[in-house]
Amino acid sequence: MLFISPTESHRGTPGHPSPLPTMADSMDIDDSLYSRQRYVLGDSAMQKMARSAVFLSGIGALGVEIAKNIVLAGVKAVTLHDCKQCEVWDLGTNFFIREEDVHSQKKRVEAVHSRVAELNPYVQVSVSTDVLDENTDLSFLKRYQCVVLTETKLSLQKRIDHFCHSQQPPIKFIGCDVFGICSRVFCDFGEAFEVSDPTGEEPKELFIQNISQENPGVVTCMDSRTHGLQTGQSVCFKEINGMSELNGTTHQVTVLSPYSFAIGDTSSFQPYAHAGIFRLVKMPKTFTFETMEQQLSDPRLLTPDFSKPEAPLQLHTIMLALDAFLEQQCFKPLTSSRSPCFEWVLSYSCINQELVRSVSRCARGCLSPLAAVVGGIASQEVLKALTGKFSPLQQWFYLDAIEVIQPLQSLPAEEFAPRGDRYDALRACIGESLCLKLHTFQVFMVGCGAIGCEMLKNMALMGVGLSRCSGELDFLSLDAFFSRLNLVVTALDNVEARRYVDSRSVSNQKALLDSGTMGTKGHTEIIVPYLTESYNSHRDPPEEEIPFCTLKSFPAVIEHTIQWARDKFESAFSHKPSIYNMFWQTHSSAQEVLRVRIILHSMEGSFQVIKLLSRRPTQWEHCLALARLKFDKYFKRKALQLLHSFPLDTRLKDGSLFWQSPKRPPSPIEFELSDPLHFSFVVSSARLFAGIYNIPHSEEQLSYEAVSSVLAEVEVPEYKPAEKVSTDETVKKPDQLQMTVSSEEERQAISQLQKAISSSSVTPGRLRMTPTFFEKDDDSNGHMDFVASASALRAHMYAIEAADRLQTKRIAGKIIPAIATSTAAVAGLVSLELIKVAGGYGFELFKNCFFNLAIPVMVLTETAQVKRTQIRDDISFSIWDRWTIFGHEDFTLSDFMNAVKVLIIPKYGLKQLFVL
Repeated sequence: MLFISPTESHRGTPGHPSPLPTMADSMDIDDSLYSRQRYVLGDSAMQKMARSAVFLSGIGALGVEIAKNIVLAGVKAVTLHDCKQCEVWDLGTNFFIREEDVHSQKKRVEAVHSRVAELNPYVQVSVSTDVLDENTDLSFLKRYQCVVLTETKLSLQKRIDHFCHSQQPPIKFIGCDVFGICSRVFCDFGEAFEVSDPTGEEPKELFIQNISQENPGVVTCMDSRTHGLQTGQSVCFKEINGMSELNGTTHQVTVLSPYSFAIGDTSSFQPYAHAGIFRLVKMPKTFTFETMEQQLSDPRLLTPDFSKPEAPLQLHTIMLALDAFLEQQCFKPLTSSRSPCFEWVLSYSCINQELVRSVSRCARGCLSPLAAVVGGIASQEVLKALTGKFSPLQQWFYLDAIEVIQPLQSLPAEEFAPRGDRYDALRACIGESLCLKLHTFQVFMVGCGAIGCEMLKNMALMGVGLSRCSGELDFLSLDAFFSRLNLVVTALDNVEARRYVDSRSVSNQKALLDSGTMGTKGHTEIIVPYLTESYNSHRDPPEEEIPFCTLKSFPAVIEHTIQWARDKFESAFSHKPSIYNMFWQTHSSAQEVLRVRIILHSMEGSFQVIKLLSRRPTQWEHCLALARLKFDKYFKRKALQLLHSFPLDTRLKDGSLFWQSPKRPPSPIEFELSDPLHFSFVVSSARLFAGIYNIPHSEEQLSYEAVSSVLAEVEVPEYKPAEKVSTDETVKKPDQLQMTVSSEEERQAISQLQKAISSSSVTPGRLRMTPTFFEKDDDSNGHMDFVASASALRAHMYAIEAADRLQTKRIAGKIIPAIATSTAAVAGLVSLELIKVAGGYGFELFKNCFFNLAIPVMVLTETAQVKRTQIRDDISFSIWDRWTIFGHEDFTLSDFMNAVKVLIIPKYGLKQLFVL
């Protein structure tokens, strides 16, 4: 068993898609659909996509993957071109083709059209079944910004690429294919393709420790933080005291060490005093491309697997030979080891016979997981072509799955012969026996998000876990809804998939396939007991925590203010209401609490609860007043108190200024209801208070006029300085310490409780609150309104550049950026490893992978072999070895020793065992 971690159909002609409302019409981005992708591409790139049209030819295994990815991404229009009819073969490679499509002899493009369109209502999806050959007038392609060809003869690819390259501006061209276990992607974006953001990495702001006054001036990072810069890059400066000439200027850097860099002559500037921030300035980069005709003889190749660096060039030669075979013979090669294709390719090139034999034998087939990987890569290149975001592929990428078929070379040709069912394409690559192993395989998959759904699709296409073969495919979903499963409904026809919504033992699993993505980055890792390292053999570094004192009093960057706002939300609207409810669940009445507290002369454990009870609002106007007082507390009184305790001229014992980088002195904010930020904070806070106190309100009460009239009656107490605040950054949060309460506060609390009881206002309803749990994706609940406004106000108070709502949402909600391209690629890579696990392959054939489609780079590596500790020549153990002994109530030491002997002696071939 394996453990694995509505729209309207419309039709058009090439270049003339039917008009439908698109995202580009208003340039408003639907955050409910694109929220995770916006963090990958940015709004500017998203808007460029929404104005772009793509022509995609070939709706086979690879073409449908690309169609799916770019439609999900949100281009303006896609024309799907294909002339072939649906065949039984397509059921195992094209997840949008169904059995009824085959029986009715539909054209492939007509069968998938409406199903592709359903993926995104903002994308115009049209179809074309016109013949595309050497005689076709290519002028219709001028209406597109990008042309993608799959399942197209090489001669036609060269002709179309030459046409696209010669246009002004050039039409971006991508050609890609999957032949069995081999695949390729080719890109030509014209002679001068400008990229605005080559890496997609968000520039970090770093604090400056010192800038020397010399030629060249040397900048040193604060606290020995690594700057991550490269010589030739540029940085901009701000907030420097002393050497103020640098503020607002950009300088090219020369890296001197991980912590310092030179920026040119600073000898004539004022001496550096303190503070200052620098930030990497992203510079556009221009890439040059040659035509396919030029690149055939002298290709620029990306190498994904450095254990076989010769593979890309060898595959380039072999696949060109396959192209030539197709041009001459007009059919894909048969699965014989000595087929005409094999002889043709062998005579065409000087490549070793074993590689030629493997490639030519499988060329007729198709590995759907490999198509998923290449589909993800090619789709990302489409998005680069349309947006100028990220570095494009230059210019060839070859990826093979040779390890999948290496153990199968000795099998007879009958193993790979077609049987007229949906698995013929897979069978042509891995044989009937391994297909049957996949059908009987048992898989348990955790998670049914984006990667999980892609995995389900891949496994369904391969027939993993067929119920009729006693196979099993179980998955654990933590989601309440299955909206993302629409993609795989078609493909799951023959697979018994069962959903688990609670925990399930996985202790007896055979292997673990782990995968994940973050934006354009992805990784896969295979864990096989007794062969590879375990999942815990290496761990991610712990997240850097923000000191409490920094959050409380000395924020320096926008992340600090956002986290502060998030903490305020949790404390006021979730934690305190929860504590309040727990208290009254364990105390029978307010009278009993008062009696006990008077007897014990202590408010321990009840002070905060009594405060909440005595100050509990009873109507909407009270909630608004409470919100107004919170504004004054957070954004005025806090600043006044800090400046009272530490005036601007305060100095430390060593004579240095207290208020210097990274500490920023606060500035009090006077409340102005006419300020949208002030209004948003007060209204969102009042709504949240009303929610936890179960107080109804109407939309009319949220208007500016209604709020203004209520706040005009609110009396804000005059500020009085308190004692000096602590600056110790080791101070823990208040809930981590036993809070002390003064005698005066105890007397006030008891008095407040007595007053509440005497007024008969302590009803059962007032002993209940409704905790609110942060939900970032519902804009109607006011949660993000509170966090965004509170964070922005605190940033303004400390002269920190505020973040927009989208960035605030990402940080506060700890959102992991995601895009369909990397999701498809990582799921395909995992599915290839699944085949090896099902086949019981040896350790040396498994591959882990890391990729970043933005750069682009893909690195395939061998799995890390488990480390074994040698006791003697024939005895060793590893982290996988376990001795499990089951005892009972009367289990004695002698029983334990005997059990150990029974376990260990036969396992390690010992004659006897001495237990001390």
